Amino acid sequence: MPFNLPIALTWLRVAAIPLLVAVFYLPTNWLSPFEQNLTATVIFVFAAVTDWLDGFLARRMKQESAFGQFLDPVADKLIVAASLLVLLNMDRVQVWVALVIIGREIAISALREWMALLGASKSIAVHMVGKLKTTAQLIAIPFLLLNNTLFGWLDCARVGTWLIWIASFLTLWSMFYYMKKAFPVLMDKVE
Repeated sequence: MPFNLPIALTWLRVAAIPLLVAVFYLPTNWLSPFEQNLTATVIFVFAAVTDWLDGFLARRMKQESAFGQFLDPVADKLIVAASLLVLLNMDRVQVWVALVIIGREIAISALREWMALLGASKSIAVHMVGKLKTTAQLIAIPFLLLNNTLFGWLDCARVGTWLIWIASFLTLWSMFYYMKKAFPVLMDKVE
């Protein structure tokens, strides 16, 4: 298993998950609700930045690796799923949103594994719609975690809700896109 700066950043993203969750389970005399929301938001934003930074550095420093390509999307999926479960527990996101996003991640991960077994993993390579889905999620979740009014007028809960609905639509769109790309290959292998 290689270890370099991009992979270290990805591992930091994984390590941030229990910190983000724990923030909401600290005794109430440690942090106020606002401080909990702000701390969780900062942790999530840090993780989102490392998502971009680890890929950038891996390409720039020519340190791309198979392990890094495996770990990066796993870290993304884990922090998004953990955040959604925390938000669901705090009644800041609807059950259908969490099911759509987490269910899509499981389904597409399984599809990618199956396609790799068939030797056709390139047919469902990462596409722009998948990147848009991830970007929408990484923008919506901090608004939902913060859950306050900014600048006296920006209702983070409302903005976050609209953005997570858009992210859910993009999530479904990307799932159908990947399934459509895989379908001919699957039908060819089944026959």
